Amino acid sequence: MIVAPQQLADLSVGNRKSTPAVYTGVEPQKRTSAAPRTLARGSPGLAGTLLAMKAIVVTRLGGPEVLAVRDVPEPVIGAGQVGVRVLAGGLNFADIMTAQGGYPGTPPPPFVAGREFAGIEETTARRVMGYTQWSAFAQKTAARPELLWPVPENWSYEQAAAFPVNYFTAYFAYWEAGFLDEPSDRRRRRVLIHAVAGGVGTAAVQIGHILGAEIYGTSSSEDKLARTRELGLQHGINYKLHDYEQAINDLTGGEGVDAVFEMLGGEHTAKSIRCLRDFGKIVQYGTATGKQPHLDLRALYAKAAMVQGLWLTYLSGKRELMNQAWQQLSAWVREGRLNPVVGQVLGAERAGEAYQLLLERKNFGKVVLTIP
Repeated sequence: MIVAPQQLADLSVGNRKSTPAVYTGVEPQKRTSAAPRTLARGSPGLAGTLLAMKAIVVTRLGGPEVLAVRDVPEPVIGAGQVGVRVLAGGLNFADIMTAQGGYPGTPPPPFVAGREFAGIEETTARRVMGYTQWSAFAQKTAARPELLWPVPENWSYEQAAAFPVNYFTAYFAYWEAGFLDEPSDRRRRRVLIHAVAGGVGTAAVQIGHILGAEIYGTSSSEDKLARTRELGLQHGINYKLHDYEQAINDLTGGEGVDAVFEMLGGEHTAKSIRCLRDFGKIVQYGTATGKQPHLDLRALYAKAAMVQGLWLTYLSGKRELMNQAWQQLSAWVREGRLNPVVGQVLGAERAGEAYQLLLERKNFGKVVLTIP
């Protein structure tokens, strides 16, 4: 069924689910015809003389101040793509790195920001959530069908926009760490999750709880740790008050953990290696400090441990692997065992403020942007 733009607007209002978060966004705006526009180079999927739309644009490389809501042309839907009317976008640290020019493959500005979204698929009118590299934070985006998933009936668009990056990343972290396999020695496996109160962190706690893992987590706030304990965290470590390497040593009687989900980089990679027990694994999925990971090779040798990288951008191109992950994740969703944690919902015009929340580590769970 082909859905006209006005029908899509009606559907978006009728199908938007309520969410406990406080809305501070802008009211949806009707799209109007506009003279042909051309966005400057480096704007994937944006060209031509179609209707103008609102989008959050990275105007130049830099911090949150480089973001602006601009009129841009609607994307041309290419072969093997579908159009999605976007209603909400999930913010990730990778978006901050992209705005700064530090994410691999970042196009030259100006370009449309965002890699995670939820909205209405134009050709079917179904509610979907999806993943892309950029151009998600716009009223319409061109998406790959294999990277779209149905939104659960009882979820809001804001919850759906908080799912793809967080939960696929957390799932693959446990998969790489071997937690999805039956343990050979039947001992309870331990995991240390850095930034445990963030988007990926809260997702990893929920999945770890399902898998029966003993979960340790670091955060900068006692309040965040207390809220994360409600999701299944057993051992919270405030890294501003305690050295987490020493805390892990004390809490595990000197044994260490089986896996560390590490996204800080710099010296934290070496410290995390020293938190492992024999045959443990570091799953490195980011470098939020902006520093290259430091490796303590002697500690790796001494524990027969290893470091493995995780990059969702790469894994998202592995259709069989993504389908396998979705099969398990969707089963847990149907059972009510996974629920995205949305901490803040802000309007598109406050995108800079949203980015600042992540930079200052003030978010709990996911920061979501509403798209007008």
